[in-house]
Amino acid sequence: MKKMLAVFISRVLRRVAQKSARRVLVASRNSSNDATFEIEKCDFHLLEEGPPVTTVLTRAEGLKYYRMMLTVRRMELKADQLYKQKFIRGFCHLCDGQEACCVGLEAGINPSDHLITSYRAHGMCYTRGLSVRSILTELTGRRGGCAKGKGGSMHMYTKNFYGGNGIVGAQGPLGAGIALACKYKGNNEICLTLYGDGAANQGQIAEAFNMAALWKLPCVFICENNLYAMGTSAERAAASTDYYKRGNFIPGLKVDGMDVLCVREATKFAADYCRSGKGPILMELQTYRYHGHSMSDPGVSYRTRDEIQEVRSKRDPIMILQDRMVNSKLATVEELKEIGTEVKKEIDDAAQFAISDPEPRLEELGHHIYSSDSSFEVRGANPWIKFKSVS
Repeated sequence: MKKMLAVFISRVLRRVAQKSARRVLVASRNSSNDATFEIEKCDFHLLEEGPPVTTVLTRAEGLKYYRMMLTVRRMELKADQLYKQKFIRGFCHLCDGQEACCVGLEAGINPSDHLITSYRAHGMCYTRGLSVRSILTELTGRRGGCAKGKGGSMHMYTKNFYGGNGIVGAQGPLGAGIALACKYKGNNEICLTLYGDGAANQGQIAEAFNMAALWKLPCVFICENNLYAMGTSAERAAASTDYYKRGNFIPGLKVDGMDVLCVREATKFAADYCRSGKGPILMELQTYRYHGHSMSDPGVSYRTRDEIQEVRSKRDPIMILQDRMVNSKLATVEELKEIGTEVKKEIDDAAQFAISDPEPRLEELGHHIYSSDSSFEVRGANPWIKFKSVS
């Protein structure tokens, strides 16, 4: 009996170990402050080799990435709450589930590089340097927002970040234009141009590919493939779902967009490719959004609740990083809980400010039309209403 029990326990422990190994692949432990991890190999197009399949994560980097991803997650959940309380109006597209994309991309480039994206932009706004307070306050349309309360969810900007664009796919040609400016100035900077799997079918994306390749622009085109566009599965909407090959004559990478380390290494690879003068490259980040397309979309008419729950339980980007750090002893569960407490307080304080800050005054409606210009009058809804534009 004891022998049978020992065999049973041994099998259970072996299964637990195998399950843990699948989720957290620790190749080796180098020191108390870093660890080496295996990451999923990228598929690639028109390239002889791709990004590395192992990477080193330091304790400082891990804690930073964890805090940033948790902040984006909690910020989006707070935005959901404020929207349902009617403090946020109009369009609102949340990116919870896609945190590894915005954090991993930022970790792979320089602060001086440039980024432009679609209207699912809150996470990118934060990783590019905007505070949670300025983002949530912009969402509620108050004066303390990053666009003075006049941009809302889809139109936020900061240094080297060009939005937040409300027209599907419109950021593609704009991103190519930013990359053209980088090449013209010769400053060794690049532009990340993001769009979704739905926008990948837009003609203007193909036009941007053509011009970028023709002029060898330092542009990384990035398709955030969250599988369902505005509510239609990729298989039903696209003749080819190999989005990383859509550039045809442009090299491409297919990347696990739920793993922040995989995104980071692929971004470094793509950035180095562009800086070397070889022209544009395309990345497809395979990711998943937990919310619907927008707040008006419940998100369960074209996918099941079981599917969403399965992704949450098996592929959640925050849990993947947390498991890696704890299992490799880069951080303790208690440390990560403390970060969670701090992040919750930051989000709650920012939300309180966002609902109590005053709205912009009516006379400010015409302000900031140009970045720097002498003031001038702007006609309102009729010739008798005048606003003054102040830069």
